Amino acid sequence: MRFINSAIANILPIIPKPVVSRFAQKYIAGETLEDAARVIADLNEQGFMCTINILGEKITDIEETDKYLNNYKEVLYSIAKKKLDVNISIKMTQLGMGIDDSVCFENMDEMIRLSDELDNFIRIDMEDSKFTTKTLDIHSKFSKIYSNVGTVIQAYLRRSERDVKELIKLKANIRLCKGIYIEPAEIVFKERDEIRQNFSRLLEMLLISGCYVGIATHDEQLVDSAYRLIDKLGLSNEEYEFQMIYGVTEKLRNKILNDGHRIRIYVPFGEDWYAYSVRRLKENPAIVGHIMKNIFSFK
Repeated sequence: MRFINSAIANILPIIPKPVVSRFAQKYIAGETLEDAARVIADLNEQGFMCTINILGEKITDIEETDKYLNNYKEVLYSIAKKKLDVNISIKMTQLGMGIDDSVCFENMDEMIRLSDELDNFIRIDMEDSKFTTKTLDIHSKFSKIYSNVGTVIQAYLRRSERDVKELIKLKANIRLCKGIYIEPAEIVFKERDEIRQNFSRLLEMLLISGCYVGIATHDEQLVDSAYRLIDKLGLSNEEYEFQMIYGVTEKLRNKILNDGHRIRIYVPFGEDWYAYSVRRLKENPAIVGHIMKNIFSFK
């Protein structure tokens, strides 16, 4: 099945856009902020918290940062106006990281400050490994100024245990995920069990230290392991949350909520849905299996 998923994912770039849209429509809220707001309002009504992200990353022209900055401001104001239970996830390459880091820092400072004024939270998302150090450095600077900012740790990175030890000193708010970018073996663990073991090890380090953790996984084995750790440590559900991507493993998502745990749904939207869909499916072919099941279950 893994081979079939990979084969489908690899031919996506030559498949007509309307066909890819069928793959993607369950996993992306739409192209507009209004589309995303409707999806988030429905998820909130069901009892889920949300994170919103505007699709697109790695801009090539520093002038493009103005578009993303203004769009994210619009998102923040819309959230406040509609009283939605949703925070914001930002990839810093959208705001200039890698082109002009000083511009990126200024843009992020403006976003975090506005978010703080509107009683919201900014998650500084993690990208591929060439940005890891820079992302953590910028997060460290902001976390010493603002309390409404967090970042992401990817369990498949070999360096992550060292990074977690530094983040613990900051009592950082962390989203812990497996990691999705294609990286060489000297940088990342490649075997599923190695990644799972590191995920569980990092989660225990963070929770024992008192860090708030977004446990971001669709892996039922890791969810069960997290349940056991939460019980062992006697944590209240205000000290952590689970996180999942919109449209993926909904049965497990609903079970976590019904079991009394808080869960946040990552809701992406925007005009760049096609590039996001192709990249995400190529980088994580396992998602193809979920999509195919849903496509063939349409009535």
